[in-house]
Amino acid sequence: MAGPAGAGPQALCAREPRVPAERLVAEMVPPPRFDSVRFDTYDPDPGQPSQAEAVTVLSGFAAGLGGAHASGGGKRRWFAKKAPVAAGPRGVYLDGGYGVGKTHLLASLWHATPAEPELKAFGTFVELTNLVGALGFQQTVQTLGGHRLLCIDEFELDDPGDTVLVSSLLSRLVEQGVALAATSNTLPGKLGEGRFAAADFLREIQGLSAHFRPLRIDGQDYRHRGLPQAPAPFSDEQVTKAAYATEGASLDDFPGLLEHLAKVHPSRYGALTDGIAAVCLTDVGPVPDQSTALRLVVLADRLYDREIPVLASGVPFDKLFSEEMLNGGYRKKYFRAISRLTALARDAKPLVAQ
Repeated sequence: MAGPAGAGPQALCAREPRVPAERLVAEMVPPPRFDSVRFDTYDPDPGQPSQAEAVTVLSGFAAGLGGAHASGGGKRRWFAKKAPVAAGPRGVYLDGGYGVGKTHLLASLWHATPAEPELKAFGTFVELTNLVGALGFQQTVQTLGGHRLLCIDEFELDDPGDTVLVSSLLSRLVEQGVALAATSNTLPGKLGEGRFAAADFLREIQGLSAHFRPLRIDGQDYRHRGLPQAPAPFSDEQVTKAAYATEGASLDDFPGLLEHLAKVHPSRYGALTDGIAAVCLTDVGPVPDQSTALRLVVLADRLYDREIPVLASGVPFDKLFSEEMLNGGYRKKYFRAISRLTALARDAKPLVAQ
């Protein structure tokens, strides 16, 4: 289909973003979707008292971070004598299912903590490990060591290397006086189960668990609470027409996009979507293997963070992952991706001809 002269959708497959390390650090703030969230905009389910309790606990935790940094001030003073760190957990760990508002609460904690933005960091677990890859371990400790608070969303331990890396990093940051907050679908003591031989790394996992006070949040996925089912996939023609009619839209065939994701480091998936108003995909089908599936999970997270609608033809998003994948060690990631892509598909429905 031809569009107007000089116009037409972009292709994500044609993009090869380069992201300097400085941008990775500067972007460690709550994503656009959570710019304006606060504790008082969180809507606890009356039937789930743990949700209201979480607001109370986190509000108090934020207020308690209002004093001087444990290292002796806002900016890191390397020549100063290290102040003693308070005994007990230096963090909170929000555990719960999909769509109960954990990220909303984590972002609210970031906003409520009385410190300058440059003294607070917010990122996903994947973004944190990518930062270490870009800066190196010691430089990451120096960069984050003067912070008042580090928030880690979607905490996952996907392999033994990440277990050791993150455990070591957080231990060093706690020593520097950094408070920690994290979200996950798994309790700290259960991290790694179903992924690898957890017993071999039990010491690392238990040590990491000791840094957090677990805070359980019960409830059902708010993205589907009282809402209609996600729209069925559209035809290739409908998706293509909508892509040409929507300013700033991208248009790719799904198999080609999956191949392209293998050539782009996941730390660049956010930059891959810079300036994109809607993602239009044709020929969506089951993901062929686990490595591809995990890359798609990261892309789904970046699209959701940026509130970019996804219009697609092919199979519904709940058919992306095989039964084996959905029953395996990464099942929580895949269910999260389905939940988020379903929400974005619902957002994209108005893009089809009015």
